[in-house]
Amino acid sequence: MQRRSRGVNTGLILLLSQIFHVGINNIPPVTLATLALNVWLFLNPLKPLLNSCLSVEKCYQQKDWQRLLLSPLHHADDWHLYFNMVSMLWKGINLERRLGSRWFAYVIIVFSILTGVVYLLLQFAISELMGEPDFRRNCAVGFSGVLFALKVLNNHYCPGGFVNVLGFPVPNRFASWAELVAIHFISPGTSFAGHLAGILVGLLYTQGPMKKIMETCAGIFSSNNSYPGQQYYFNSAVFHLILAEANPVPVAASR
Repeated sequence: MQRRSRGVNTGLILLLSQIFHVGINNIPPVTLATLALNVWLFLNPLKPLLNSCLSVEKCYQQKDWQRLLLSPLHHADDWHLYFNMVSMLWKGINLERRLGSRWFAYVIIVFSILTGVVYLLLQFAISELMGEPDFRRNCAVGFSGVLFALKVLNNHYCPGGFVNVLGFPVPNRFASWAELVAIHFISPGTSFAGHLAGILVGLLYTQGPMKKIMETCAGIFSSNNSYPGQQYYFNSAVFHLILAEANPVPVAASR
């Protein structure tokens, strides 16, 4: 994994331009805080990428568990950050409006950690099944695994309709799987296991027991888990502009 260059961060400039084009007042607080945190850590990383990326060797074998927290919040370069955060922008606006800010923040935290855990399990399983120890050393970084989990969640709440994947209309319920394949057809260097981990976490929430477990663990505000409707009032034209312009596929995804 190479260190990001110190030249002009074009991707960061475009991301900030997109945020201000949408309007900070039109972005709900948890989504805005997630964007701000990722940008801040891109500019002021807590650790170098090689010390924050996630792998079986570093995290499990060497017991460096803090990588579960660091990995999703660090990005390899400004374009990696740009594509992931533009995707987060429209997903966050849509899902935070539906779920409410407290529950959406809870979802982001749980998805961030659990996606890393599932990634480690996948890499370990592949290494064992194929007899390839290199899979234990594959190191991933970036928010795109979480984005795939959010994509599954978003498609669950919007089951109708189609999305365009490489020029082909795909039903929403299959969109995550189609985009998983498409991204690795277009950009084979991305982390297939990282994206697959995100899809599996999303399915655990929408089809499995995770949501009930989260409600139980939530304690004091689980009883308020009625998912309030629209808590924020956005400019409708701006919201549709996001859907039209934002790239829902994190092309420069986990590496």
